[in-house]
Amino acid sequence: MLAVYLIGFLEGAGAHFRDLTSGGIHVYASFAPVPLQVLFVGLAVLDPLVVVLVGCVRSVGIRLAVGVMVLDVLANWIVNWPQLQENPAWLLRPVGLLPITLFGLFVIAFSVPLLRSVKGATEHLSCTTR
Repeated sequence: MLAVYLIGFLEGAGAHFRDLTSGGIHVYASFAPVPLQVLFVGLAVLDPLVVVLVGCVRSVGIRLAVGVMVLDVLANWIVNWPQLQENPAWLLRPVGLLPITLFGLFVIAFSVPLLRSVKGATEHLSCTTR
C-alpha cells in the first residue's frame, strides 16, 4: 500500500512540475480561482514532501497524504464541475478527475490500516532521527 502512495504522489508531483515548467506560475489561471491556483502550485512541493515522509515510513506522511488528497480532490471537482454539468461523461476521461478521485479514495481508505502498521514498523527503520 505504501508503494501505491509513493507511485501516486510521484506521478502527481511530476504532473505539477510539468505544468509549471510549461506554463509558469500562472499555468492554472485560465480555469481556477486564485486560492486553487495556489493549492495546485503548492502541490509541486507537497507531493514530493509526502513521498519523502511516506518513503521514510512516517505516520505524519500518511496523515499529510490524506490532507493533500482531500484538498486536491475537492479542488479538482470544483474546477471540473462546469464541464461535468454540461457533459457527465467528462468524469470518465482516463486522465483527470476520475483517477485523481479514485486515488484520493484509496489514500483515505487505507490511511488507518497504514497508520497502524507504520506505528510498529518505524522502530526498525532508519531515514530520520526522532
